[in-house]
Amino acid sequence: MHPPAKKLFPMLSALDFERSLAFYADQLGGRESYRFPPEGPPAFVALQFGESELGIGRLDGSPALHGQALRPASGHRVELCVYVDDVDATVDRLAGAGAPVVLPPRDMPWGERVAYVADPDGNLVMLTRENVS
Repeated sequence: MHPPAKKLFPMLSALDFERSLAFYADQLGGRESYRFPPEGPPAFVALQFGESELGIGRLDGSPALHGQALRPASGHRVELCVYVDDVDATVDRLAGAGAPVVLPPRDMPWGERVAYVADPDGNLVMLTRENVS
């Protein structure tokens, strides 16, 4: 058996970097933990959410390190699950800031309340609270 991976660190590529950064930092409370380059406009920012981190990279037409095309995206590529204290209030705040609501809040049979919004690049973000029962 191989040793398990130590950590997952999802990274998103953003066409509108400033809007994406505002969505995850200002609206969802991410705290900047890393920036590259350290001076001037960043090409990449990592945001801390409790014990988790999310990376956001600026799409500027430069080739990606791995050589694969980042746009146009096709189909459903990624879905982030974000745990919040109040799903309804978070959806209202995000909708008020212009985020499209894909699925309004609803109670699920497994005990969670969930909703879906889209981030500025169209990535699906599931908002949920941990099952408190």
